[in-house]
Amino acid sequence: MDTTTRLGMDLWDFGDLVLKSRVFDAIRDGTARYPIYRSLRFAAREDVLGLFDRIATQPGWRAQRLRSAELLIDAEGLFMTAHGGAKPEYCSCGFSIWADSVERAEAALARISALVADTRMNEAMFSIDWHFITSKGQLESAEIEELADDRLLDSAYPEIPGGVDHFVRRYLASHESVLVVQGPPGTGKTRLIRAILGAMSRQRGRQARALYTGDTKSLESDEIFVKFITGWEDAFVVEDADHLLKPRAEGNEHLHRFLTIADGVVRSQGRKIVFSTNLPNVGDLDDALIRPGRCFARLNCRELTPAEAGRVVMELAPDDAAVQAHAQAAIAAHPRRTLSLATVYSLVARAAEPMPAA
Repeated sequence: MDTTTRLGMDLWDFGDLVLKSRVFDAIRDGTARYPIYRSLRFAAREDVLGLFDRIATQPGWRAQRLRSAELLIDAEGLFMTAHGGAKPEYCSCGFSIWADSVERAEAALARISALVADTRMNEAMFSIDWHFITSKGQLESAEIEELADDRLLDSAYPEIPGGVDHFVRRYLASHESVLVVQGPPGTGKTRLIRAILGAMSRQRGRQARALYTGDTKSLESDEIFVKFITGWEDAFVVEDADHLLKPRAEGNEHLHRFLTIADGVVRSQGRKIVFSTNLPNVGDLDDALIRPGRCFARLNCRELTPAEAGRVVMELAPDDAAVQAHAQAAIAAHPRRTLSLATVYSLVARAAEPMPAA
């Protein structure tokens, strides 16, 4: 591959380009350069820039900084790519490691783990593998770890009989793979999906992985579906899936791909497919999608009545009478007859703010 071709490639492909170039040379020369592969993902309560500075300056590692949180690391018998992302309270990092021996790969893993021993997070987490289409029409992805700390209140989902935890446990234990979550913005759909992924992590005793997209164009080819079928993801989450939920008789050309993966390999492995839509009434869904044995539930998240919103307030601030009173007054004065869950949370947060000094 010539220099012109190399320089014309996108920056995020550079590590892959270097690796493939070396593998090509090894095959040509009849050698095995990197027969061992390992990967490492974690979250740490520290600044990602400082962490990558420490990693980049480790003795014996020749590091190249592609971006502030992107590294290529080269060493004797070792090649690594690393990327990180920042959250307000923590950072998440991913490492891919190729080595000429098990010992060298394991030594690299141990060295990175030692660098974050004091800040690495041990709480239940899940991983989002977010897929999107670039300006050049290529399917790309970015991974990030999320804390499984969403607190779901039964009062926030009065449409779920038996409570949220019971609903999530039944879904994860069921043979059905599909869940459709409908409702207007702010009614707790994303919070519910996060709770399902967090419950997966706790149930499996490891970090659950979800392939995620909200990009219509990324679903127009088989690539993302093949990745899900052949990969290790526990769930496929599609948000804003209005166009995917229409019947095939109305021209929906993409649903058949989901119908194919919803059974067979996906079903036998207990993997889940979750659709969400902001439309409370998306219309008739394709019978094949929601048939028994494939679809666990079609859940309609809705806005809350003032009485229901009041019960949410009591759960959010059970020991603070002042916050309860202020939030209840705000609910009573609200101009609309129903309130979104997001609005209730906002009203409680405002009621909890310190009063300005006189």
